[in-house]
Amino acid sequence: MSNVKAENRVRFGVPADAMVFARGVRKSYGQLEVLKGVDIDVPAGSVACIIGPSGSGKSTFLRCINHLEKLTGGILLVDGEFVGYDLRGDRLYEVKDDELCQRRAEIGMLFQSFNLFSHMTVMENVIEAPTQVRRVPVDRAKAEAEVLLARVGLSDKIDRYPRELSGGQQQRVAIARAMAMKPKVLLFDEPTSALDPELVGEVLQVMRDLAGSGMTMVVVTHEIGFAREIGDQLIFMDGGAIVERGNPREMIANPQSPRTREFLSRVL
Repeated sequence: MSNVKAENRVRFGVPADAMVFARGVRKSYGQLEVLKGVDIDVPAGSVACIIGPSGSGKSTFLRCINHLEKLTGGILLVDGEFVGYDLRGDRLYEVKDDELCQRRAEIGMLFQSFNLFSHMTVMENVIEAPTQVRRVPVDRAKAEAEVLLARVGLSDKIDRYPRELSGGQQQRVAIARAMAMKPKVLLFDEPTSALDPELVGEVLQVMRDLAGSGMTMVVVTHEIGFAREIGDQLIFMDGGAIVERGNPREMIANPQSPRTREFLSRVL
């Protein structure tokens, strides 16, 4: 462990197994406070599922993890390090773009829309970031991409373009592309919400396989059954704050907060 990571873990009281550590995370847009002091620990190798109504701050928090959104306040560390900042003394300073790019490369993110490059084949989409950001030799990147595409069941689609694939297939390519960077954590922002119902299962199966392999995952989802089955912790957010958290099976079966109970009664 680097000195910076070790010092941060001691200074901020980060649990030894925490991959994602958030304390008092706040985010405002002008007078609108979207996150109101969020505390979350996600141990390495675990799956945290975040649920809640639209506008509750779920996606904003996810985007804060990889610094797509800048914090208004609080502490957010990934594997003991700030993503968009360096700590010098008692102050945080934004890192330069090239350093931010390197740190963000260790955090994979999957969106509702697949964000594939339409002019590139499946293979070209998967190897683009490793070859350009990590400077992985093309031959090695292709060999690793073939393994990843086999893992998500798309070995026969290597030379296809995104327009030739179903939505479920495109999202699986996006997962392979994220995995090609060998991330420490994967963030999913409602990855099945744009899919036709019959295509949801194939994406969720890939996510199950990732969870089974020990990948650290933070999943914003409306798939309550998936959260119950795969999640190690379930977090219910409303109004920019965490209302309740706990074991998914126990929390879904017997929510303690009236607001959680009300929400679950509407989506189950």
